[in-house]
Amino acid sequence: MPKLWIDDRPVEVPEGATLLDAARKLGLDVPTLCYLEGCHASTSCQVCIVKLVDLNRYVPSCGMPAGEGLRVESETPEVHHLRRTALELLLSDHVGDCLAPCYFACPAHMDVPRMLREIGDQDLQAAMATIKQDIALPAVLGRVCPKPCEKSCRRKTADGPVEVCELKRYVADRDLASGDPYVPVCLPETGHRVAVVGSGPTGLAAAFHLRQNGHAVAVFESRARLGGRLRYEFPDQLPEDILEAEIAAVLGAGIDVHLESPLGDALSLDELRNRYDAVLLAVGVAAQQDAARWGLKTARRGIATDAGTFQTAQSGVFAAGNAVRGKAMVVRSVADGKEAAAAIHSFLRSEPIVPVTRPFSSRIGKVGPDEMPEFLALADSAPPRVQPPDASDPLHLPIVSQQADRCLGCGCVAHGNCRLERYAIQYGAQPQRFEDGRRAFVQVNREGSVIYEPGKCINCELCIQIAERAQDALGLSFVGRGFDVRIGVPFHGTFEEALGSVAAQCIAACPTGALFHSPLHQRKRAPTDTP
Repeated sequence: MPKLWIDDRPVEVPEGATLLDAARKLGLDVPTLCYLEGCHASTSCQVCIVKLVDLNRYVPSCGMPAGEGLRVESETPEVHHLRRTALELLLSDHVGDCLAPCYFACPAHMDVPRMLREIGDQDLQAAMATIKQDIALPAVLGRVCPKPCEKSCRRKTADGPVEVCELKRYVADRDLASGDPYVPVCLPETGHRVAVVGSGPTGLAAAFHLRQNGHAVAVFESRARLGGRLRYEFPDQLPEDILEAEIAAVLGAGIDVHLESPLGDALSLDELRNRYDAVLLAVGVAAQQDAARWGLKTARRGIATDAGTFQTAQSGVFAAGNAVRGKAMVVRSVADGKEAAAAIHSFLRSEPIVPVTRPFSSRIGKVGPDEMPEFLALADSAPPRVQPPDASDPLHLPIVSQQADRCLGCGCVAHGNCRLERYAIQYGAQPQRFEDGRRAFVQVNREGSVIYEPGKCINCELCIQIAERAQDALGLSFVGRGFDVRIGVPFHGTFEEALGSVAAQCIAACPTGALFHSPLHQRKRAPTDTP
């Protein structure tokens, strides 16, 4: 058995083992994209690179035999830099969105495509659960949000955006009218107590998410009713009964309420700090005048906080929403409440508070007119149906389902399971580092059950090898030359003929989401309701 050293750690492996085998025996997470156990190594992606110290050479570990006495470096800054570069080169040729444009446009970062898929499947309960993961007040936002998600909808440039806000509002209204509105399951009690000062959109959202994490929450409101600026800022858009019902749904998670309890002489910040493990100030624009009296530093727009963490200069005291921003959209305030709750949760667990940042995402960018038909092909062709809030002819589920199916599904179906995405995040790869134009967005076999996107393919050869072993499959091969090489089906066959019984296996093995099941073939339709 050859004995070698990786990062100065000895390891013995059987004859015929590779450096990758040796590294994994030591528990090292060497990244791989084109490698799959049971398949021969193509060494094409180069992300598993390691250094042979004595030879001063860099080799792909998946194809290099583990020789006696080798000294190898894997987890060093130098090797990590080379792996990051390999990932960035792959990303420079990658035509796909990890996350849809609407995700980044929504300040609350709601999973809009997932909600739309669930509405399209007429599974409103699942859609409501998806909404409430990020938005505590969907019925309110369905009426007062300026719809930044729709402004960024890729379909906007074709025949009009998907009406995300109206569809979200429909789901929320149905939920409130059910008599048993959705309340998420809360985690077990942590024993921690949090005071939320202010019951506007930021305070309500923060209380909602803190309660889900198992913390006891008490909301302190200076007025006789909860709601903050929602009570007076939108008199023509937000009916009082909707606001009351949505607030009741938030409180249904088990939140204590203290009305007519302004922060001041009778209830001081120091008192709240002594009684509670953390305090969130969500008092709106009034904070600018009152912060100094509370012993807090101020910035140009409100209470001074550390960027991205919502922490003030006083330990355990946080501030968010218009108390920090001065003036913002309601959806931004709701997002602040969610993010502040996450920061407080980390604080209570004695964990480092990770500043809020934009998540990693490969992004297609602007879509040309020749590419738009590729996106439209897998979506419903119905035109948008603009429905004003006070319409006498309300929406019904079949129409809502059809409108949701207008979504182009811009985000990647492999998001969260894509190895290219995973390692790009792990190694801090920058998708735009080698960006110089891009190839066209194309989908192959759109009418079939398996779709192939050449722009995501890294020619790893795994699907070729898997299909080759299947006796009932026509198989796949490389087509083209040089940079234009991509996977193809011989004799003008279909991907169903090429993959046979191993289609699911090939899709699971694909490291970049280039192969996936057609969403049209996976859709399940529930019986339509009657008006």
